[in-house]
Amino acid sequence: MPGLYPVTFGEIELLRDLDRQDGWVLSKDGVPQSYVDLQDPTYLDFEYVQLMADVIDVLPEGPLSCVHVGGGACTIPRYVATTRPGSRHIVIEPDGLLVNLIREQLDLRSVPRLKVLVMDGREGAARVWDSSADLVVLDAFAGATMPVELATAEYMGDLARVLRASGTLLVNLADGKGLAFARRLTATVQDTFGHVALLSEPGVLRGRRFGNLILAASRTALPVDLLTRRAAGGLTQARCLHGDALTRFVAGAAPIRDGEPVLAPVPPPAVFG
Repeated sequence: MPGLYPVTFGEIELLRDLDRQDGWVLSKDGVPQSYVDLQDPTYLDFEYVQLMADVIDVLPEGPLSCVHVGGGACTIPRYVATTRPGSRHIVIEPDGLLVNLIREQLDLRSVPRLKVLVMDGREGAARVWDSSADLVVLDAFAGATMPVELATAEYMGDLARVLRASGTLLVNLADGKGLAFARRLTATVQDTFGHVALLSEPGVLRGRRFGNLILAASRTALPVDLLTRRAAGGLTQARCLHGDALTRFVAGAAPIRDGEPVLAPVPPPAVFG
């Protein structure tokens, strides 16, 4: 049912998509957090989620063992469960009432082989076994802001511990003019993983508007040529930076360390207004 629902960390609004009978938007404080189509989990409404799916689709065929830091409405677990039957999912989400809401209202029980850990991202990742995941998806936001404690070199090291040697990390971040946070977070991921690519819409990459950027990282080579073609061929006509282009983007930015007074960017009011 559409409406406002109290959760552990505030209030969530469920909104029906008037253009799709089974489409739902989960929103918090006026910021859209997740979109799901209950009958077609392969329909991805948000552009940045489409880019994450582009990366997932080029991974080796077959089921994946996945860890998702940040639950929301579990859009990516639903997508992977549909496109790669037999996949396993651990979802780390600190808001237990939100998890209950998604179970009851958005049919989370229909996603097979999914386990939820109700704890914060750092505590939850520490509970996951070494070398147990093919894919880690870090998509955790407090409203429209990424928690800085999930953007540090120390945390990236813990996610690398969870991943198998050939595993892939996906990070959703948001930034605006100057892209200072995006550069530092990219440097942080590069400090841990040898192979990194950054995907986003050209206007966001140029710092012309606030928006989402996707980092893909692995200790083995990424299929960057294929990713570049897939990103450019989508509706967003996104770019994929890697190699020398990504080095120029980072421009010597320093990795983020635990305890540093780093502020994650907050979107201008007009972005969601």
